[in-house]
Amino acid sequence: MAPPRAQQELSYSPVSRATIQDHVYLRMRELILTGGIEPGRTVTVQSLAEAFGVSAMPVREAMQRLVAEKALTNVAGRSVGIPFLSPERLDDLQRVRIEVEGTAIGWAAEAMPPDELGLLDDLIREMDEAREQDDRARYVPANRAFHFAIYRASGSDTLLSIIESLWLQIGPFFNLLSASDAWGASNDHHRVMRAAIAARDPAQARRALRRDIDDAAAMLRRLLGEETPAVARTKRRKAAVLVTP
Repeated sequence: MAPPRAQQELSYSPVSRATIQDHVYLRMRELILTGGIEPGRTVTVQSLAEAFGVSAMPVREAMQRLVAEKALTNVAGRSVGIPFLSPERLDDLQRVRIEVEGTAIGWAAEAMPPDELGLLDDLIREMDEAREQDDRARYVPANRAFHFAIYRASGSDTLLSIIESLWLQIGPFFNLLSASDAWGASNDHHRVMRAAIAARDPAQARRALRRDIDDAAAMLRRLLGEETPAVARTKRRKAAVLVTP
């Protein structure tokens, strides 16, 4: 029997503007998380539209969504950048991450299937190799994949959405840690998290995660503290950004 006329029309409908906007939004999120838009630099609607091969409208709408989520901030004209990370904002993000991500890893320790532990092992090895090769571009996504493999195992889409929002705000600054010893210590914490999850020990998993978050925040404070206000102002005035199509 032939499908109803409405279904036939739906099947052959062109890609909607909302679909394009969502695609651009996801591309921009990935840029933010992977350091494609560096803290202290700005990007224009036009540069992103050209890089993504779309019109300015979906880029502008995606920017507005990300500004509302505090992942980006309006700088001047049609430019946006990563919001300044003040000590107070870093403290706030640290506290909230400990609570929200701590809840997620605690639930994951009770629910993660044993056959998913192999993925955590693979990602820990990936981070070890990236650290040995001083490969930031390899370490940063592996670190994110490790954490989110755990958070997805919590079984809560609501928690996962909140955590994604937190990482959009703090993620761009993780790239600043690549030249420090924080990465090595971080993977030690990852091993403890993995062991705690395998042992079904939520409390130990939360403690290891808290040490991971605390160590990263402490290192960021040191690195950001070394930047003088004059240097920070100069960086915020720069308008260059590397965008991969």
